[in-house]
Amino acid sequence: MPAWPRLFYDEDMGSLWKSTAVTLEMIRWEHSVFALPFALTGAVLAAGGWPPVRVLGWIVVCMVAARSAAMAFNRLADARLDAANPRTAMRALPAGTLTSGFVGGFVLVSMVVFVAGAAMLNPLTLKLAPVALAVVLAYSYMKRVTRWSHLVLGLALGIAPSAAWIAVRGTLDVRIIVLTVAVLLWVGGFDVLYACQDFEHDRKVGLNSVPQAFGVQAAFWIARAMHVGMLALLCWLVVLFGLGKVAIVGVVLVALLLLYEHLIISPQDMRRMNAAFFTLNGVISVVFFGFVAVDVLMHR
Repeated sequence: MPAWPRLFYDEDMGSLWKSTAVTLEMIRWEHSVFALPFALTGAVLAAGGWPPVRVLGWIVVCMVAARSAAMAFNRLADARLDAANPRTAMRALPAGTLTSGFVGGFVLVSMVVFVAGAAMLNPLTLKLAPVALAVVLAYSYMKRVTRWSHLVLGLALGIAPSAAWIAVRGTLDVRIIVLTVAVLLWVGGFDVLYACQDFEHDRKVGLNSVPQAFGVQAAFWIARAMHVGMLALLCWLVVLFGLGKVAIVGVVLVALLLLYEHLIISPQDMRRMNAAFFTLNGVISVVFFGFVAVDVLMHR
């Protein structure tokens, strides 16, 4: 028996490193870029500039660990559902490339890393760590009970800027909650769009989603409304923090990117959904962080 715990041992899969690489590919760890820039935005606003390198480093560790735990847990919880869906049947767990034991172990390690990182920040981050984990893990079961599971996913990512604020200051300012709600609507909106691909399958197997409940056409309008709400909240954020012209330009660019995202897909043509979902949303979060950070640093 290898030195690592039996939970991680998978004789059929070969080495620990190979299984870990497959797991990272499965959860698309590089897509941590979705929420991480918004967390960094919260940190920069809290510090009025760059936070200490040590704090910034632990924020990044916590963000990547929390998302890794959430995504791996989601794949574990949805393995049976993924196997029944032609679009997802070739994911690692239903395809047998990974075992549930290994993925479960990966989730546990990610959770431990997250809690350890929270402990390195301040007492409040440590106290709230179980709450954050409960939120990010709960999404995996929401589509079984509510059509609004998209908003739970939005909350899972949306708490990032508020959590980063707490990491920097050790307290919570209600102003940063505006950014949390903005991210909630942004993520919820693009998750509604992404769920349109599974409209027929979800209705067939009884899974809940906005498209399943209201139809694809209505789902597109709901997603548009969420994204308009997000832009309104970003404008409010600029006012609340007294940000300047550079941050305003960032909001305008986010608006243009969102418009482009909605133009390249439609209820009749969702072939470019991956480009809209993965590429553009990653650009949106990075652009917003970059412009806000420059604005804050210019006015220190």
